[in-house]
Amino acid sequence: MSDALAAVADRLRCPHCGSAMTCDDRTVACAEGHRFDRARGGGVTLLGPGAELPPGDTDAMLAARDAFLGAGHYAPLTDAIAAACPAVDRACLVDVGAGTGHHTAGVLDARPGWTGIALDASRAATRRAARAHPRLAAIACDATAPLPVRDGGADVLLSVFSPRNAVEFARVLAPAGVLVVASATEDHLAEAVGPLGLIGVQPQKRARLHERLAPDLVSVALRRVRIPLALDHAALEQLAGMGPTAFHATPEEIAARVAAVPEPFTVTAVVTVETFARAP
Repeated sequence: MSDALAAVADRLRCPHCGSAMTCDDRTVACAEGHRFDRARGGGVTLLGPGAELPPGDTDAMLAARDAFLGAGHYAPLTDAIAAACPAVDRACLVDVGAGTGHHTAGVLDARPGWTGIALDASRAATRRAARAHPRLAAIACDATAPLPVRDGGADVLLSVFSPRNAVEFARVLAPAGVLVVASATEDHLAEAVGPLGLIGVQPQKRARLHERLAPDLVSVALRRVRIPLALDHAALEQLAGMGPTAFHATPEEIAARVAAVPEPFTVTAVVTVETFARAP
C-alpha cells in the first residue's frame, strides 16, 4: 500500500522553524527535532507554536458534501478543474481548503503520475480526504497562516470555494506553476437563494480576487461552467447543508425550507474556473 504522506514529505516545511521534513509510519519530523504524530488514518496536523485550528466544516456539513458530490451532481465542475490543470506527467498538486478531497481526487484520477496534498482547517475533513485517493496526503492546518509547504513546493495550487491566502500562494507556487481557482458567480444557485435561504455571492468577487493576487499572479485562462440540476428534496437538503448556509440555519430549518418547494427543484450551478500564473 502506498504512503501518500511519505511521497510528498519533501514538499513540506516545519511550521515551527521552516526546516525540511521527513516522514515515517508514525511521525512527520524536521532536522531540528520538531515532531508531529500521524493520525490513525494517515493524516497529520501541522501547526506553529501555540497555534490552534480555526473553526472548520462540521461532520454534518462534510457528510452532506460527500453525499451530494458522490452522487455526481458537480461532476462537470470536477472535469473542468482537471482540464484547467497542465497536462504534464509529474507534478505535486496542493489543494488549499480541500474539504473532503473530492475535486482533488478527481484531478489525481486524470493525472496518474501526480501526487497531492489536501490542506484544510477541519480535522474531520482531512480524515475524509485521506481516504479520498491513494496518492492524496491530508494535512490539517490554518490556511490563513503560513502554509506547511516549502517555497516553490506546489507545482499546481488548487482553490475551490475556499479562502485565498495570496501571500502564501505566491510563496509556495513553483516558478512555472499555476493556480486554479473555482469560484461561485453572482448567479450561482440563484433559484434557491430565496426559497432555501442560501448565502448569496457578493458582487465583484472576481475583481477582488484579481486585486488580492496581484501583482504576483495574473489570470491566463477562464472557463465558465453551468450545471443545470433537477434535485429531489434529499439532494436539496445536502446542497444547503454542505455550505455556509449550515452555519446560519439548523438542519430542522433547512428541512422545513426544502419541504416547502416543489420536487424536483430546478437550480443552476454557475462557477468560473480560472487559471493564474506568475506575472511576466
